[in-house]
Amino acid sequence: MTKTRVGFIGVGGIAQRHLGVLESLPDVELVGFADPDFNRAVDAAARYGARAYGDHDGLLADMTLDAVYICIPPFAHGAVERAVIARKLPFLVEKPISLEIGLAEQLAAEIAAAELVTAVGYHWRYLDTVDETRRILSERPAQLLSGYWLDQTPPPQWWWHADKSGGQMVEQATHILDLARYLVGDVTSVYGLAGHTARPDFPDLDVPTVSTASLKFASGAIANFSSTCLLRWGHRVGLHLFGDGIALELTDHDIMIDVGAGRPVRHAEGDPVWREDRDFIDAVRGGANRIRCSYSEALKTHRIALAITESVRTGQPVSLQAAE
Repeated sequence: MTKTRVGFIGVGGIAQRHLGVLESLPDVELVGFADPDFNRAVDAAARYGARAYGDHDGLLADMTLDAVYICIPPFAHGAVERAVIARKLPFLVEKPISLEIGLAEQLAAEIAAAELVTAVGYHWRYLDTVDETRRILSERPAQLLSGYWLDQTPPPQWWWHADKSGGQMVEQATHILDLARYLVGDVTSVYGLAGHTARPDFPDLDVPTVSTASLKFASGAIANFSSTCLLRWGHRVGLHLFGDGIALELTDHDIMIDVGAGRPVRHAEGDPVWREDRDFIDAVRGGANRIRCSYSEALKTHRIALAITESVRTGQPVSLQAAE
């Protein structure tokens, strides 16, 4: 069997989750790792019998690759993708795809011109509970949505700064925004509010500590999304949907469907990241392209997240109809 040779740019926490999947796939060979923290690259290379590099240019110049995983912080996008696109390599990139909509739009155009296979790590789309929800909503469309990312402050200090992470709506709640789009369709307008509470435990943190956004969908559905990083634990991350005679609650672990006869909960089955990675590798190998979120698809979600931050900045609603 000819194996798909995969390189990683960025070897942090989310990369480790993908590596745990890819090492189990018999048609994948992990051959190179690049990270500015060279010790992380060295550790990963030693684990998989691969080569380590201190930057993406070294990896791409030295290695023969079939595909690349880009697992870098939000502020680091741009040069990495352009280097990968220049070599016409398929890639999976983790969300969020940038901090600037202009950059994301340019990269999407370059990807389209190169006709590359791409995927973006919105793995919630691969939950079997989400498949079930889509079937239900085809008969009882959602009219109201409530999304939540109520959590603690992540430890990486780049996350604390708006010019590095984009804030919680862009860096975390984007998963819930994408899920809403996947289930309900395009968003036509957003209005955002945000506040900030200074805390001695988190000096120099300048992202909003509380934020909320109201959204209107082309279908006529309306939604509200709330996020906070003020907690010391993960309180609630999920999406609630309401239609005619039905209420659904989704997390990345389970689903609750309420039709007025109790609140039964079913746990999700299987690993959505495994499904995401398997579909990406299959497409790279020339099989059926079952990728659920390409770069161009992720761009639609990213417009929403950045529109929320723009609305917070200006105090005015932002229309997305022209962008769509």
